[in-house]
Amino acid sequence: MNRKILIAALAGAGVAIAGAVFYFTDTIGRQPGALAVFTPKAAKTVPFWPARVTNLAGDGIPGATDGPAAASRFDDPFGVALDSKGRIYIADAGDTNRIRTIAPDGAVATFAGSAEGFKDGVGAAAAFHTPSAIAFDHEGNLYVADTGNHAIRKITKDGTVTTLAGDGTRGDNDGVGRAARFNGPVGLAVDDTGIVWVADTYNDRIRRIGRDGSVTTIAGGARPGNVDGIGLAASFDTPSAIAVTTNGTLYVADTGNNAIRKITTDGTVTTIAMPLEGERRSVLRRPVSLALTRDGYLYIGASAGGRILQLTPEGEYRALPDADVPPSSDGFGPDGTVQLYGPRGIAVERDGSLVVADAQAHRLHRLASPRPNEAAPARPKPVAVRREAPMPWPVGPQDMVHEVVGVMGEVRGSYTGENRDHFHAGLDVRADVGARVLAVFPSKVSDPYANWGFDSLSEGLSLGPLSYIHMRVGRDSRGKPLDPRFQLLLIEEGKGRGKPERVRVPRGTRFAVGDPLGTINAMAHVHLDYYQGGAVVNPLTLPFVGFTDTVAPRINSIALFDSSGKRLRPPQGTRKKPVLDKRLRVPRSLGEVNIVVDAYDQVDGNLARRRLGLYKLGYQLLRPDGSVVPGYERPLITQVYDRLPRNPDAVKAVYAPSSGITVYGSKSTQFAYALDSHLQDGEVKTGSWKVGALEPGEYILRVYAADYAGQVALEGRDLTLLIE
Repeated sequence: MNRKILIAALAGAGVAIAGAVFYFTDTIGRQPGALAVFTPKAAKTVPFWPARVTNLAGDGIPGATDGPAAASRFDDPFGVALDSKGRIYIADAGDTNRIRTIAPDGAVATFAGSAEGFKDGVGAAAAFHTPSAIAFDHEGNLYVADTGNHAIRKITKDGTVTTLAGDGTRGDNDGVGRAARFNGPVGLAVDDTGIVWVADTYNDRIRRIGRDGSVTTIAGGARPGNVDGIGLAASFDTPSAIAVTTNGTLYVADTGNNAIRKITTDGTVTTIAMPLEGERRSVLRRPVSLALTRDGYLYIGASAGGRILQLTPEGEYRALPDADVPPSSDGFGPDGTVQLYGPRGIAVERDGSLVVADAQAHRLHRLASPRPNEAAPARPKPVAVRREAPMPWPVGPQDMVHEVVGVMGEVRGSYTGENRDHFHAGLDVRADVGARVLAVFPSKVSDPYANWGFDSLSEGLSLGPLSYIHMRVGRDSRGKPLDPRFQLLLIEEGKGRGKPERVRVPRGTRFAVGDPLGTINAMAHVHLDYYQGGAVVNPLTLPFVGFTDTVAPRINSIALFDSSGKRLRPPQGTRKKPVLDKRLRVPRSLGEVNIVVDAYDQVDGNLARRRLGLYKLGYQLLRPDGSVVPGYERPLITQVYDRLPRNPDAVKAVYAPSSGITVYGSKSTQFAYALDSHLQDGEVKTGSWKVGALEPGEYILRVYAADYAGQVALEGRDLTLLIE
């Protein structure tokens, strides 16, 4: 029997397979395949095409506002799917828990759902709990992976919501309809016979739902792993997305393994893409969404790093280039690829463009090839939400001040001895080893793979707008679970039998202010990364109860270096012939020099040995009598640590080689700022001081070094120069 299919395989967040005629046969219990016909505008996918990113909807502030696209708000947009008329459907989780639509004219509306819950019904009378992937069948029914309800839901064209499978209880049972059980299913796809394929995320299995609602397991073992094989002999780790082709092949985003897996119709599981061994910052990290084209190209949403990857039929994968942001010439700025904040669902439009949900930015984007002579639109920037009320601290007592031992923007080294490895991204609050880490906000877990680094010093959890790091997630100091919200996996065999080897905090898990999240590990502090609109912003913007800073920064030294890195030094005298003129001589012939300032800050309550980074730096040029040189009426601000660059190598642009901590735990901390490199609003640019443009004579170089509270260093801020 022949059928014309408008939308056939919508993977995880939506797939449009178009432009060809296909037949397939099935050997994993599916019905025989039917003829599928598609008529797109694009006949062929271009490998690694440059994409222009435009904002479709969402103003960047979390919420649930319908109406015009520019004024609309989304909380946790995840799954994306397209109907035959070009309408976009979005599963919006968080506190919204609705299925929403974007019409071709940009108007945003609610299709189904209202409050969080588990209820069938029509439109707003129905209830979901953290809906994730969505996909259409060829009859126009929409299927929803209702993660928090451990169920798969079905929505007809008129908005009627019913439960296809799952009873709202976590489990791993095959069966029919509500007799079956899932464990936080996140990924979902529908083939053109109406079979629903599910990435049963926290069961680490791939499940099949027949048209009669019967659920069977086709691949994956009883525990997370990374093994290729056939059916139940294979293993996955937190699979979060699934895509199905018209010939019956399945693709799986195996999130915990940073891999893309393939399942053929005989149940054979193979790995087709994963980072190279030892590759530290691969673009393929934490894949959470998939979308297929009709000619075999696979798009991948990589949650960690924010890239949208394209995997060719030949097996090569790369991040899509950004048509409007070329690679930086110095290597410290953007790398020239599309980089979103928290990409989730992807859908392929008929012309080959992509619709992507950027959950952390609370926006929907379109990625399309730019038209000839088309001006690039302005990129929306992350929107900060100001918090007025005093905030509780992340350790107890929450209403009392605790010592701050690290702030955002500080240079950090690595365990391998690199002293300028990365920026310190957040705020460190000291606490005793074993003390409980407590939730600061009422929050809900959004990321399918929300915690990491089990039993390591860097173990942490992403929850709402914060990441809490350096703790035993969900465990007390003896390794016992804090409460049932934390899913502990125990060692089943061998010497360590019965001890925890893994903990999971599933997507959709809720925490109230003060709820315990874990216990402080050997780092003796909790680290907080704070996200606003997707970007990491300075956590000092959080008004913690009683926190004050009346201590001014201190400047240890100011130095100038020529272009070869050689330090300019004042004349050196002897004991018998001391040098009376201590001015630093700077030849104009050098053309340009680099200013390096060694400085640090402290806040109230710090131990004397504590060294914190600065918030704002710059410099001013004065004459010997204190009058300002024209153009320097105000300090030239070169660095502001309000947001951090997304390129971790940018740390080497704003900090001099003498900076940093060689290894974690070192007693020596030094912040040597390369003052001519600019950093503000998360963007970095290298620079130098053009001394060749100055008139010969004596000057005073005055360094501006300030902390977040506005305290400015006064001592050691001046360097007398003689420009020759």
